[in-house]
Amino acid sequence: MKNDELIMKALDDLFPEAHCELDHRNHFQLLIAVVLSAQTTDKRVNSVTPELFDRYPDAKSLSKARLEDVEEIIRPIGLYHSKAVNIIRLADILCLRFDGEVPSDREDLESLPGVGRKTANVILNNCFDVPAFAVDTHVSRVAKRLKIADPDDDVTEIEKKLMDYFPEEKWGKLHHQFIFFGRYRCKAARPECADCPLQSICDHFA
Repeated sequence: MKNDELIMKALDDLFPEAHCELDHRNHFQLLIAVVLSAQTTDKRVNSVTPELFDRYPDAKSLSKARLEDVEEIIRPIGLYHSKAVNIIRLADILCLRFDGEVPSDREDLESLPGVGRKTANVILNNCFDVPAFAVDTHVSRVAKRLKIADPDDDVTEIEKKLMDYFPEEKWGKLHHQFIFFGRYRCKAARPECADCPLQSICDHFA
């Protein structure tokens, strides 16, 4: 079995139902949640978004929010000032340019405050079923340990190598599986290597 097939089979066995763990009910809420998730955990973001989305359920309401009110709600996630500024501006631009809807075009997404390539990939994949491979810290770590990417590769290089390595129709599912694997098994500090089905191709285990 080739290495790519071994990885896909192992991840299918371990995490057949891997999915986005940011709580959301629509495209707008997922976009805001992903922007807020920068440099923090999904669990921390999920602790503040119920109140945030209860008070500001759509782009129009968030665009009119007072900065200090949003800051107070999202204060526990860190970087709350810049994130509050970004999501209010983002909501305002959605209203002005996109009728309050999340755009499905990559260039449009990346023009929004706080939205880079990784966030755009998450939205394209989860909201619009566009094949994409978002690279976060978990995906980066797993890709390097499995020798798909080199230790010094940046996120752009890692994304390209992952897309070259796996079939396009698998990118969306694998993105979630890589995150689950990195979050729950192949952890940064104490990876659970003893019974890992990918020992034979893992640089860390070797």
